[in-house]
Amino acid sequence: MSNPQGPDQPDDVADDATDTAEGEPATEVISTESAQEPERRFTAPSGFDAGSTTRINTPSEPVTEVMETAAAPAVKPVPPQVIPPRGDAPKAVSTKRRSWGWVIALILVIAALVAVAVLGTLLLTRDSEPQASQEDHVRKTIENYDAAIAKGDLATLRGITCGKARDDYVAYNDKVWSDTHARVAAAKRYPVIASIDQVVVNGDHAEANVTTFMAYAPQTRSTRSLDLEFRDDQWKICQAPDS
Repeated sequence: MSNPQGPDQPDDVADDATDTAEGEPATEVISTESAQEPERRFTAPSGFDAGSTTRINTPSEPVTEVMETAAAPAVKPVPPQVIPPRGDAPKAVSTKRRSWGWVIALILVIAALVAVAVLGTLLLTRDSEPQASQEDHVRKTIENYDAAIAKGDLATLRGITCGKARDDYVAYNDKVWSDTHARVAAAKRYPVIASIDQVVVNGDHAEANVTTFMAYAPQTRSTRSLDLEFRDDQWKICQAPDS
């Protein structure tokens, strides 16, 4: 079968014709060679490269001056400072100090009450205590007198007696008294106070009833009376019992 397109057309052209004949647009073939642009070269305009290159001198700048800086002084460490509170700032009240204040106040009140109680007791017993105390002093004087008689203590007998009794002891010579007491003590002929039975104090005078016996006859006892006076801040025997 002969080719309808002619003998000079290739098969591809024939195919394209066939497609065209069927009603579809023909495919356009774009050549890649026509898309490449030719290399462009630029040349300087006439007259620019005719002469030599001109060097433009820049103005000279002044030499940079180096300024010497002084070394920074050494910084001393500053200790922390305590800033006192302002005077108008409210002061904190210590609860411990307040509690101690209540304790001290309570102690003072108790001490005042105790002092009042003691003073009241002294005022109530003031009238009875001097009499009882003076009675004790009278008894003590009688005991000292009895001991001085037994020992022959002439100095004590002179200081503890008054009136006629003291005059008798003062009249004795110390040597004579010593010899006399030695003989009396050997014979046991001196009185001994066995007991102080009753003491009555009336101001500066006192009377005491005592039981006595002679040292050589202790089984024979008798009741005697002693008169005392308060002189020179002490009780003194002014009348001794008869032997």
